[in-house]
Amino acid sequence: MAGRSGRDAPNGNNFDSSRRRFLGSSGLAAIGVVIGGAMPLSRNGGGIPRAHAQAAPAAAPPSAAAPAPAKGPQYLKFPGKHEGLVVLGEKPLVAETPESLLDDDTTPIEKFYIRNNGQIPEETKDPDAWKITIDGEVNNRIEITVGELKSKYKAVTRRMVLECGGNGRSGFSPPARGNQWTNGGAGCAEWTGVPLADLLRKAGLKPSAKYTAHYAADLHLSGDANKPSLSRGVRLEKAMDPNTMIVWAMNGKPLPNIHGGPVRLIVPGWSGSASQKWLTRITIRDREHDGPGMTEFSYRTPIKPMVPGGKGDPANFRILESMPVRSIITNPANGAKFAAGTKELKLRGASWAGDLTVKQVDVSTDFGASWQRATLEKPKNKYDWQRWTATLKLPSDGYFEIWARATDSKGAMQPHQAGFWNPQGYGGNAMHRIAVLVG
Repeated sequence: MAGRSGRDAPNGNNFDSSRRRFLGSSGLAAIGVVIGGAMPLSRNGGGIPRAHAQAAPAAAPPSAAAPAPAKGPQYLKFPGKHEGLVVLGEKPLVAETPESLLDDDTTPIEKFYIRNNGQIPEETKDPDAWKITIDGEVNNRIEITVGELKSKYKAVTRRMVLECGGNGRSGFSPPARGNQWTNGGAGCAEWTGVPLADLLRKAGLKPSAKYTAHYAADLHLSGDANKPSLSRGVRLEKAMDPNTMIVWAMNGKPLPNIHGGPVRLIVPGWSGSASQKWLTRITIRDREHDGPGMTEFSYRTPIKPMVPGGKGDPANFRILESMPVRSIITNPANGAKFAAGTKELKLRGASWAGDLTVKQVDVSTDFGASWQRATLEKPKNKYDWQRWTATLKLPSDGYFEIWARATDSKGAMQPHQAGFWNPQGYGGNAMHRIAVLVG
């Protein structure tokens, strides 16, 4: 399939200026006013839409204070990044990509989401001199520069999804802690580098080797140089996966500083936090790593389901590894308006499923009462996302919600709402919904 610009406007105009936050936001209430109809369900599903609570009552008593207007999205202003990215946090900088900007087969660098945990390091003036150390439970400690990586090892390029562990967090009710990602904490770029396994074999793993520990050059938000901002790790089996890579290029260009340049890890299919940016060292450990971001509730999900909003027991939590199945609609954009008499809509989207593949994608225009199978493409390589298309027939003019639901290769299907609540909001993969108006 030819690459898409991702900027193609749908057939018509957008009828809601906040379309990127339309479902489950104040934009939903605004649409109800425009359409003059009933509120659709929030993205969390359930009975009363959140929009109802956010909209002013039709006839408020004179003494009642008017509700404060809902705060709209804050758009990113950062060199080299698309102005449509939405800022979720400023310290550290976190920004997500609206689904309609993920319409390219390969996500352009300017549209790729941003997730930091500490202070952004200054860009290095000599990328090839950057050093990486591999030590710990190895026979031979390795210290190698990026330039030596390029000259001594065979480089490979693979298109693979990178996804934040908290993607979908905003779907949890009650709200979970952390940046309130919708579906925009994901992108699919072409990464160039060498398999981590090549270096681990060179170092010679001891029989005691069980887990990796990753370290980076970003300074802790507190400014304490002795305190890592984040230090994740993975089981040795995942580290030895040929698709787990140390990369120095993104979409054929030197890895940008904001995305971890000059060199980072890519651990595809697992939480993006394991894909350490500004990589300086990998220590092989004889036990599960316990660095910042590995204990308590950080990047961990319940073993036994817990009461939503309840107090979690760390003993009931395990490390988040493979990410859940997800699909998004990338065209048309949420809030698109089409001409009266439009009888069909052509949809495009993307789907992925952590370590697995996507078996099928289905779409619905009647709130899930019936489903239509989409045409699903094969991935370019393992861990690539799978693009899909569908043509929907419309019975009339009016307001329609379009739902998309993916099923992975083991039969797990996206739920109507984010389930298995946890304090930090991991694993939320509720079906993506958009709203369109015809006529």
